[in-house]
Amino acid sequence: MTPVPATPAYDFPSDLLAGQEELHQVRAELLALLKRLPWSVTPLDGFSDDHGWRKVERPASPGWTPDEQAQVEKLRERERELAVFVTCHRFWDEVTGPDAVAARAHLKHVHEKAIDTE
Repeated sequence: MTPVPATPAYDFPSDLLAGQEELHQVRAELLALLKRLPWSVTPLDGFSDDHGWRKVERPASPGWTPDEQAQVEKLRERERELAVFVTCHRFWDEVTGPDAVAARAHLKHVHEKAIDTE
């Protein structure tokens, strides 16, 4: 069996690592919030539809409160800011071609490796 080559080590700047970690945290918080909220932002009646390829049912939705809407928008805005920061970071000027793709993929999983070593 051929050994799998080790992932090259990248010397990511600390601010890029911190931005990527916060991006993971914000996305997790947003996902958890969206799972807790009603399925519709505005109040809507429930429905059942079994005419498509699968049956779809939704209970009546009371909608989101103004506070819930503001909380979602705040998290989405922070997610956008962090995504722009991470993808446009000056570090990416130093890495080109296939190395850039590999480095971006590696950056997304750096936090997982840190958790594994704890």
